[in-house]
Amino acid sequence: MLKTFDANAFPSRRINGIAYREAGAMHTATLPIVLLHGIGSGAASWVQQLDALGAKTRVLAWDAPGYGDSMPVAPASPQAIDYADALRGWLDALDIERCVLVGHSLGAIIAGSFAATHPERIARLLLLSPAGGYGAASEDVRTQKRDSRLKMLEDLGPQGLADQRSANMLSAHASEEAKQWVRWNMARVIPHGYAQATHLLANADLKSDIARFKGRVKVAVGSEDRITPPEACEQIAQAAGVSLHIAKGAGHAGYIEQPETYNQIIEDTEA
Repeated sequence: MLKTFDANAFPSRRINGIAYREAGAMHTATLPIVLLHGIGSGAASWVQQLDALGAKTRVLAWDAPGYGDSMPVAPASPQAIDYADALRGWLDALDIERCVLVGHSLGAIIAGSFAATHPERIARLLLLSPAGGYGAASEDVRTQKRDSRLKMLEDLGPQGLADQRSANMLSAHASEEAKQWVRWNMARVIPHGYAQATHLLANADLKSDIARFKGRVKVAVGSEDRITPPEACEQIAQAAGVSLHIAKGAGHAGYIEQPETYNQIIEDTEA
């Protein structure tokens, strides 16, 4: 684990309109690991994975469209396929034909859509605390979920979101450093990109996408996750036809508060 959380340890780069951070580029003989963050986060949230896993393999973490210095997707109310297309273009620009794809929370929705439409490019798929989306819900539920989150963004702004919501991302046992790091990342979301991602969450149906993917899948969640709790993630695992892996004591952003545990989960997926 890094002694401190330092975004500058892995400077942001940009290609094909997508900003990203990278480690282990010299490991050309290994399958790259590609990390997709959640709705209130960014590429820098993965610094501990870049540090540890980058010692053995190439690891890349993107800023999703509309986050950091990444260009947003075009639609005001995008679908998962819009982000999957952006992911494909970014991987093409990096000459990455196949990878181990890791999606956390909202990132799992994007990963699932990409896996469903480009299965040949996925060596293994790992969904961490996956958000299922509300695409299969009634229009009233979808509208209510979308509009309540948009109003919260309007009322609080990114810094207010970070101050009031970041604690929900972690377990009660998380270190103060982990709490600060989650808060730092959340405070830097771009309102327009966050709003588009909110529409994505309302429109998406991960269970439908993951049921179409016939490759290797692993689904994991922290036992203390209050945002996508184990019972919700169990439904995603069932749709994928796999058993749910539970990380004891971890919250929603378990890869931040328990990096060694989650690095091992990722490495086990890679094997």
